[in-house]
Amino acid sequence: MMSQSDFDWSHGYLHPSKWNLDFPPLALHQMFFDSAQSAGQKPMLDFMGRKYSYAKMADAVRRVAKGLQDRGIGKGDHIGLFLPNLPHYVAAYYGALAAGATVVNFSPLYSVDELSHQVADSGTSLLFTVSAAALLPTALKVLEKSSLSGLIVGSVAEALPWIKNAAYRLFKRGEIAAIPDDSRITRYADLLANDGGYAVQPCDPQNDAAQLQYTGGTTGTPKGAILTHQNITANARQINAIDPESRMNLPGNPREDRIMGVLPFFHVFANATVLNRTVNNGGEIIMLPRFDAKQTLAAIARTKATAMPGVPTMYQALLDCPDVAKADLSSLRVCISGGAPLADELKKKFEARTGAVVIEGYGLTESSGVVSCNPYLGGGRTGSIGQPVPGTIVKLLDKEDPAKSAAPGEPGELAFSGPQVMRGYWNRPDADADVFAGEFLRTGDVATIDADGFIHIVDRIKDMISVGGFKVFPSQIEDVLYHHDDVREALVIGVPDDYLGERPKAFVTLNAGAGVDDDALLHWLNPKLGKHERVAAVVVRDALPKTMIGKLDRKALRAQEGQ
Repeated sequence: MMSQSDFDWSHGYLHPSKWNLDFPPLALHQMFFDSAQSAGQKPMLDFMGRKYSYAKMADAVRRVAKGLQDRGIGKGDHIGLFLPNLPHYVAAYYGALAAGATVVNFSPLYSVDELSHQVADSGTSLLFTVSAAALLPTALKVLEKSSLSGLIVGSVAEALPWIKNAAYRLFKRGEIAAIPDDSRITRYADLLANDGGYAVQPCDPQNDAAQLQYTGGTTGTPKGAILTHQNITANARQINAIDPESRMNLPGNPREDRIMGVLPFFHVFANATVLNRTVNNGGEIIMLPRFDAKQTLAAIARTKATAMPGVPTMYQALLDCPDVAKADLSSLRVCISGGAPLADELKKKFEARTGAVVIEGYGLTESSGVVSCNPYLGGGRTGSIGQPVPGTIVKLLDKEDPAKSAAPGEPGELAFSGPQVMRGYWNRPDADADVFAGEFLRTGDVATIDADGFIHIVDRIKDMISVGGFKVFPSQIEDVLYHHDDVREALVIGVPDDYLGERPKAFVTLNAGAGVDDDALLHWLNPKLGKHERVAAVVVRDALPKTMIGKLDRKALRAQEGQ
């Protein structure tokens, strides 16, 4: 834990003075090859029980790079990944970079229209996918209606252990889409049918784009954040600098680093805290194609996983799964929670069940991953997003005028600078002007910073509810709701009010066996709130909307309520 004396507070900026670390320029694919050379035959991936060594994956990466170059792909080309968590993703990701191209991540949950829009916006020319019925038909429709020149199509079965491969082909035939005979479509195995002798391309890590990472679109149309090679590799090194697990793989140390890869790799959270962080330290990723509570519990027990980044709803789902009672989770040492505020009760319950420490951190697409994190080895602050990672400078801006700093002791808009800050938005200079305040990136989050450098998010600026001129933060009402024993999830939004302009309205889901209803919760909640915070209603639902990585989705709830 860093104390007040470990921080420099000059000029209203907060940054760790304890860390005297430098992050020399490093290309992302070079980081991978450096780790592969050091790790050799050590396992890099465990996919449903099949092990892939660093050496095996390095060979696949070289073959992808060569296969792409043979198809004319190189510097300036944008290669899309429309993939779940599969070994194909890792090979395509680093292989495209080695070929000189830029990677564009796409969610496997995208509709045809969503995928078409982002393919067009990003200028993606070639798309990797698999023959899953949930993916290939969408990719084929986008191929017909967009500027895509072709698809690279693999299969889930070819990544599985041979027994599971046969079972998948036999029992999951309804989940497999036929690959058309089309000159624009190349099978993944055919792409790799070469000697791996790709032509090494020059790379300027500080300026060359490694990937376009689209924002979640919570404040409008998603924008592509340009993340350079240095942005991403610096953030991987920043994460490892504060992570004791990253030092478990040093020669002579019997403890190993095995991290659960259940967050979707297309998302910046997993990209930073699972994939690139682990590649940088030579650890092993226990990869599942998607989050399933029962499968995740079994995988933790089978592999003796030591870490699991996730969002709060994942930890809740694991506790709710009947199999948790018999699962051996004693190998877990640390679980990193992000994407949404972590309720204190959930943190305590998960820690009590597993013996692991659950730490809360903070990041965003534009930061290549992580900005701040609580200490791994004790001393964290409940309800805080922690302290800045090494090399990161934080300040609070005036909520009304970002050209000024917030008044001392007052909440302000969180802004930060560091080597992980994106180069800018793809083809959106107007958005760049809105999000940058000099060298500082504005987050849109209102925060306070305590005397020991712990950052506390108050709420999103755009989520604030204006009640008769008073600003109400939904998260503060949600925090009160989480203190009710029957409340499992809570979201608060503003709804129109003829007299006050807006009023808060709460939506909740309940724990199994709960004995309260809407009115009972309303009468329990409002006396605990300030008069201007009191909600118009509490609505009990069977489910609340969630984003692609499983965090509660306030934007979607607003849209539902508006309809």
